[in-house]
Amino acid sequence: MEQLTTWSSAPKLHTHRHNHHRLFASNARLRSRSPNRLNWRMMLGFRRGGAPSAVKASDGGAKVDTAVAERPKLSRFQVSEGRPTPFGATPRDGGVNFAVYAGNAVSATLCLITLADLEQDKVTEQIPLDPVNNKTGNVWHVFLTGDVKDILYGYKFDGKFSREEGHYYDSSKIVLDPYAKAVIRRGEFGSLGPDGNCWPQMACTVPSSDDKFNWEGDLPLKYPQKDLIIYEMHVRGFTRHESSMTELPGTYRGLVEKLDHLKELGINCIELMPCHEFNELEYFGYNSVLGDYKVNFWGYSTVSYFSPMIRYSSAGTRNCGRDAINEVKFLVKEAHRRGIEVIMDVVFNHTAEGNENGPILSFRGADNSVYYMLAPKGEFYNYSGCGNTFNCNHPVVRQFIVDCLRYWVTEMHVDGFRFDLASIMTRGTSLWDSTNVYGSLIEGDLLTTGTPLTSPPLIDMISNDPILHGVKLIAEAWDAGGLYQLGMFPHWGIWSEWNGKYRDTVRQFIKGTDGFSGALAECLCGSPNLYQKGGGRPWNSINFICAHDGFTLADLVTYNNKHNLANGEDNNDGENHNNSWNCGQEGEFARISVKKLRKRQMRNFFVCLMVSQGVPMIYMGDEYGHTKGGNNNTYCHDNYINYFRWDKKEESSLDFFRFCCLMTKFRQECESLGLNDFPTAERLQWHGLSPGLPDWSKTSRFVAFTLVDSVKREIYIAFNASHLPVNISLPERPGYRWEPLVDTGKPSPFDFLSSDLPQRDIAVKQYAHFLDANLYPMLSYSSIILLLAPVEDA
Repeated sequence: MEQLTTWSSAPKLHTHRHNHHRLFASNARLRSRSPNRLNWRMMLGFRRGGAPSAVKASDGGAKVDTAVAERPKLSRFQVSEGRPTPFGATPRDGGVNFAVYAGNAVSATLCLITLADLEQDKVTEQIPLDPVNNKTGNVWHVFLTGDVKDILYGYKFDGKFSREEGHYYDSSKIVLDPYAKAVIRRGEFGSLGPDGNCWPQMACTVPSSDDKFNWEGDLPLKYPQKDLIIYEMHVRGFTRHESSMTELPGTYRGLVEKLDHLKELGINCIELMPCHEFNELEYFGYNSVLGDYKVNFWGYSTVSYFSPMIRYSSAGTRNCGRDAINEVKFLVKEAHRRGIEVIMDVVFNHTAEGNENGPILSFRGADNSVYYMLAPKGEFYNYSGCGNTFNCNHPVVRQFIVDCLRYWVTEMHVDGFRFDLASIMTRGTSLWDSTNVYGSLIEGDLLTTGTPLTSPPLIDMISNDPILHGVKLIAEAWDAGGLYQLGMFPHWGIWSEWNGKYRDTVRQFIKGTDGFSGALAECLCGSPNLYQKGGGRPWNSINFICAHDGFTLADLVTYNNKHNLANGEDNNDGENHNNSWNCGQEGEFARISVKKLRKRQMRNFFVCLMVSQGVPMIYMGDEYGHTKGGNNNTYCHDNYINYFRWDKKEESSLDFFRFCCLMTKFRQECESLGLNDFPTAERLQWHGLSPGLPDWSKTSRFVAFTLVDSVKREIYIAFNASHLPVNISLPERPGYRWEPLVDTGKPSPFDFLSSDLPQRDIAVKQYAHFLDANLYPMLSYSSIILLLAPVEDA
């Protein structure tokens, strides 16, 4: 058995992704090993019949003959050539086929490891691959017959180590298979490896033909995207707090225990923050501010894209990670059973391997120059702001991404994907070559590495893939390199976008900033200014007020400034421009009048989100007013800051949570609030303080409109973002009168006059004299929804 080389502590690879970043990662150099250094002991070949053979290895110059050695006798396996496809480890014909791309490697060795040996950082058995019989093109492959139960695997590759040429081959490293279906080592979230090791050696699970899961007839829900109400959430954070009272807190199964909460809230689609395998100990270090340890809580730093995050599973490494895979499948099945789709947040813009000072984990050890976007002298382009940039439009890499998406759809039954920093997927590859990409030279083609492409091959492949047809595709249409494609992301008629302009505009208007009434009207209509010209629809816009990065909804109305000292970075991290307003006092401890206004503002934001055309997205915890204490960048906290507080939710059950539930239900009931096309004048009419007279001036803080609705007849919606109350005149509808439904100026439960409210009739009669005169009084900073009802029913 051979001792493995591992990383003893978390290397300092990344600065925080929301800071401003340089285009290139750090160019600090470590002394390179000689490019002529070859691992003679590992370069053993064998022919089909088992006779030893000499292997020729090239370091870019002279050919070197390796020593000839007898192939060791294998105690458990029979070895044969194997096939170059499919990539990864695949059970077939009573054995397992292994195939991996490593185009610039001069030798490859399959390493087999038992669980016991992995814990001791040892390799159980090594199988050198013959470049004649076990290599086709740039793919190394081998077929094993034997008992693979409880066997893990990895690879060793040898070749040139030259940073300037983009090669990082190191035969002392066990490299993870990019196509591994599960990657395991540590089984418990936050637990250190032996001797405090943050990066203990990981290994890949060998799949078995006996791996089965009973889907019980589960099928995709296939909701039209216009009908979605999305809930962005964190698997661990959702149930980790002790108040969740779940049997398995912080796990996929723990989430299943609380799915009925989402059903009650009216959610029909969850967007899971990264659940691919990542190393939460990447940022590990003592945080003297809170007296705990910083971790990578959010997970935007992928180690393996096919593997689920093992430490979100209650099973951990049990059964070599197979039980963890089944736990994710169970989550998806149970979500579907409740009518909830599952979208994965995927991070194909960079990996956990960082810049040249980062660890060799997988892609870097297989073929760094292919998987990463490199400058001519080997520097890492840093369009992600996290040390490296995935070379998405390279033929090998884009096929890898499509294969990965297919796997999660076909094998794991997920319903769609949200692509983090998706603009990186539109950039030209390293050493751009139009002949390689398009099949022929393009006249005037002067594209260089990283140039945005009008028809990116990867986006084309995903959009037109027959297996991915009908899957939800959502782009974060910008990156850390300054590319901003909101409304211009190449969508092929099927992609949606996180609409950051919606967020900013609604925040500005609701807090009473002048000059945003016209922009708010665009947002309410589904942002046709962004999407209509390019052939888009309202559902191309994913509308949101808050998301995982930035203030929560409660903090948005409580803090003018970020309060990120708990991150241990002297409050220098996180966004400085939040478009927030504390309603008169900074922080949670404030006057009663300020707290009442904050509650009103939270309702105003939620009303706006639910009555806007497009697809609304709610951030986890906002439905009860979760606070992070003004911290707008909580990426490193595995504690109460990021944990859903079920006790607080219960306290809010008759207050803001009730309001949110009723608003989502109202949206789903209305035919006019999830349109497939942008509303026209036949359906929508704008109003001001008087009917039909909207005020689009720069000083206007009032926006109102009516919507014809086949279910509700007609809906009147108004927003008063002024510090002054107003009396409004309502449109006259002979034979009908307006009836109040929502008024955020009222205390709960009269903020939403649901049909089951015991005192509803009394509340309605209190406004009868106003409504009889087609008038309605609105408080400052308030919003209302009125419904048209026949006079005899009103």
